[in-house]
Amino acid sequence: MVTQGSGEYTYEPVENWAKLPPGWSFKEIGGIGTDRNDNVYVFNRGEHPMIVFDRDGNFLRAWGEGVFPRAHGVFMAPDDTVWLTDDADHTVRQCTLDGKILLTLGQPGKPTPYMSGEPFHRCTHTAMAPNGDIYVSDGYGNARVHKYAPNGKLLLSWGGPGTDPGEFNIAHNITCDADGWVYVADRENHRVQVFDGNGRYETQWNNLHRPCGLFMTPGKCPVCFVGELGAVQSVNRFLPNLGPRISILDNTGKRLARLGGAGPGLGVAEFMAPHGLCVDSRGDIYVGEVSWTQWPQLFPDRPRPENLRSLHKWRKVG
Repeated sequence: MVTQGSGEYTYEPVENWAKLPPGWSFKEIGGIGTDRNDNVYVFNRGEHPMIVFDRDGNFLRAWGEGVFPRAHGVFMAPDDTVWLTDDADHTVRQCTLDGKILLTLGQPGKPTPYMSGEPFHRCTHTAMAPNGDIYVSDGYGNARVHKYAPNGKLLLSWGGPGTDPGEFNIAHNITCDADGWVYVADRENHRVQVFDGNGRYETQWNNLHRPCGLFMTPGKCPVCFVGELGAVQSVNRFLPNLGPRISILDNTGKRLARLGGAGPGLGVAEFMAPHGLCVDSRGDIYVGEVSWTQWPQLFPDRPRPENLRSLHKWRKVG
């Protein structure tokens, strides 16, 4: 048995977990989440944007065809709805667990001007505060976080391009804790920034490499799971100890454990491009990867292999 991590954060990879219908493919996975029954929602860039499995990997249903051109982020709300962020459609959609659209933020297919600060231009992810307020990281064509009331009314926005506190270089993911603090994966600044609920900068977590995915456990003293992308520049893309990997941090940013290989790989305990992740009620980790996109950046002279992995499950054993 292959295990990684340490102490109570020790895990083993589960091979060939998801049982897709014949001929189906994820292509790659933007985001992933679990509901209160530990069913797994895989928001992917294949022909069936949302594919749902039970915790044993058995196929349950699929939906979203023709609605989501480029899956990016998943947030599972406590009211049994799912918030889906599509960066090519420039929208956030609140849906029921069987795909009925309840609310749409943004204008489908119509981005605001690049770096205008107005929502949205290639938004990336969604989070919810304990009082129901919604936060959206607006991410590729903006450098902002937008705060909405539960009814979809825009309350405030903050951030701009740069490297100073409160500025972003690709606000790629976002999450909230039980106290309403907001955590933003500031990917290309290699940090997670922490704000209060009104956008006031509090602190930042460093010693991360291109933090891409965030998942925070519920309750007080949460644990944060961070998916880190590896390097892709020709001068450092195979430098060891830069990821891709999963880092597990306490609520002060102190590292508790880490999963993954010394560099990118196709092995069962290695990652190519961890993009979205979540943890179920039993502590198992699910990781969705954008390996299809990442492969030509890492290996520009090699064709993509047929066994390019896009989904991982790691069972908690510690």
